[in-house]
Amino acid sequence: MKSLKDRIEQLGKTLGRKHIPESYTDYKTVRIEHEALANRDVRLLQKEGKRSRIQDLHGRSDLNPKWTFDNLIEDSDDVKEAISIAHSFIAAHEDPAWRKSGSHMMIFYGDYGRGKSHTAGAIAHELINQYEITVLYRQLSTLLEMRFFSYDYSATDKVGEKFREINQELLDVDLLILDEVCVNESALKKNAQSWLGNLLRQRLAHNKNCILITNHNLAELEQALGSYCFESIKEYDTYKVRFEGPSRRKEIIPTQVESHRATGYQPNQVK
Repeated sequence: MKSLKDRIEQLGKTLGRKHIPESYTDYKTVRIEHEALANRDVRLLQKEGKRSRIQDLHGRSDLNPKWTFDNLIEDSDDVKEAISIAHSFIAAHEDPAWRKSGSHMMIFYGDYGRGKSHTAGAIAHELINQYEITVLYRQLSTLLEMRFFSYDYSATDKVGEKFREINQELLDVDLLILDEVCVNESALKKNAQSWLGNLLRQRLAHNKNCILITNHNLAELEQALGSYCFESIKEYDTYKVRFEGPSRRKEIIPTQVESHRATGYQPNQVK
């Protein structure tokens, strides 16, 4: 009985082929090679698609690109503790059951320049990169101003329509970061308290997470937000992180010694 190779050679001679290959590749081998190439192309497309999605999520988040863990200075115990809590919060997203178990809120509080916004931004960047979590960073004072102007029905800049779109984003996004909560405010106006309280309650009902950033201590924050709004916060699984280390921002006003050096005056100079 003729082998497959013999039959191929016979067919080639019948067709008048001058060159009969010494070897041939069977269909199974060709199929494996083509499947490997196809899988490689699919992986490349998936990788490119993920890169594009992550880039889009970063762009829509409105986060400062410099807010990363690599740029965060660990120069005090409170920052080290905050980073530890932050990494635990990020790692918890690996568990789908944890994500569906409820709504989680982190409250970062402390004085200006302590690294609150930077830490929150670093968390957000990692969640986008690792889990493609949707994130939105907003300053509460800016939202309240836009909300106020949205009631001007004679306005031609469509601020009302824009605010309704933003409000829907605030409800839908996976992680909402609200910065400067009650900044320079001892108490929000009642209608602002109600709006924020309703926003937090709706996010709570849909298992959406939040980070609140404030310069108030917790007692002052409760007074500034009002009972209705603060009761919404209590319903979340809450993590409270206090920042009390040194300011990381550059000094603009020189110290007394630097000022004397600039003018040439010495405090104990005898004339």
